[in-house]
Amino acid sequence: MLETLTVADAVELAVVERSGFIESRHVGSAIVLSPDGDVVRRLGNPDALILPRSSLKPLQAVACITAGAELAGEQLAIASASHVGTDRHVDLIREVLTAGGLTEDHLGCPAAWPRDTATRDELVREHGQQARIRMDCSGKHAAMLRACVATGWPTEGYLHPTHPLQLHIREVVERLTGEKIAHTSVDGCGAPIHAITLAGLGRAMHRIGSASERSPFALHRVAGTLVRAVREHPWTIEGPGRPDTIAIETLGVFAKSGAEGVMVMVAPDGTTVALKMLDGSARALTIVAATLLARAGALSEAELATLANALPLAVLGGGSDVGMIRPGAAV
Repeated sequence: MLETLTVADAVELAVVERSGFIESRHVGSAIVLSPDGDVVRRLGNPDALILPRSSLKPLQAVACITAGAELAGEQLAIASASHVGTDRHVDLIREVLTAGGLTEDHLGCPAAWPRDTATRDELVREHGQQARIRMDCSGKHAAMLRACVATGWPTEGYLHPTHPLQLHIREVVERLTGEKIAHTSVDGCGAPIHAITLAGLGRAMHRIGSASERSPFALHRVAGTLVRAVREHPWTIEGPGRPDTIAIETLGVFAKSGAEGVMVMVAPDGTTVALKMLDGSARALTIVAATLLARAGALSEAELATLANALPLAVLGGGSDVGMIRPGAAV
């Protein structure tokens, strides 16, 4: 059976400190690429396979656009999102669907409550229900459907691995990562998710994050446009007060986390980090990724401190701060 990196492959990426006592440790692997795409740092075993989960969404979004989906600005940004399901997110996704002659019923993702607490509470008070459009991957699914409409592919069965759209996405993933897909699983939203190495994910995100909108190559132009859309509309990618949105707003990076402890982050100069927390925890992802960028010289210590102050890293005891989540010894 294929598997991700082992405990023996992992290094300490983060710790949780409570009142001067190290209470927990998060181990994993990471890779750092220079603005030119050279590997400048390897932690653990970045050649091990991972399932990128939602960190694959930028690659899937690029594939949808190259397949014909006509999206720009906020509509393009939300194609890469793991949004929290606010009304603003939902209204935007409805616009994407409506412009393609589609409705919420076409979405193949499962129904869900919004992850935004205030929005969920309001729905409960109004006796609302779970909905597919509230699911955090609905922006990606709307983009996939728009690609099908534009190309003339059937919308029915668009999530099946042998559907023309998914075959196109697979091809784009292999082109951007520079490696063959090792295995295909089913993501939480029902879409195919492909096993690639952490190093391959890093290469792909570097290519996307450093792409020029003036490139002679269509794939690169699309990637450059996507990155600009996300940086200009960071609320779309997750939501106000959420780590990915905070990082983009605070640092101007391109950041995309994924379930089970995956994170990619590209600095404005193109320096790129990809990392995987072996235990699947997300709580230290953003600060670890940003710290690796800072150690590579892509962010200043002042920028890193500003981000740390904006993130929910405090460890509480009796309602007061008694410690913090911080990068570990290997970082």
